[in-house]
Amino acid sequence: MEKRIGTITALIADRSMAPLVNEIISQHADIVLARQGLPFHDRTVAVISLIVEGEVNQINALSGKLGKIGGVEAKAVVTRTG
Repeated sequence: MEKRIGTITALIADRSMAPLVNEIISQHADIVLARQGLPFHDRTVAVISLIVEGEVNQINALSGKLGKIGGVEAKAVVTRTG
């Protein structure tokens, strides 16, 4: 399979899940090119955006694992061509 570039955005409503989110991202560090986090200290949500490069199934696996965490929503957008 060919590699694609994409983004994953994770919205974290339950901040107690942040260590698990970080652990999962670290497990997939081989496809993460860049990461930006915005904690929103005055709100109940934090945002993490990732720039990723990998096979579609790798990107979807990371997004899916993040999305299965309670209090976390995650979506991936991937380029159509490599």
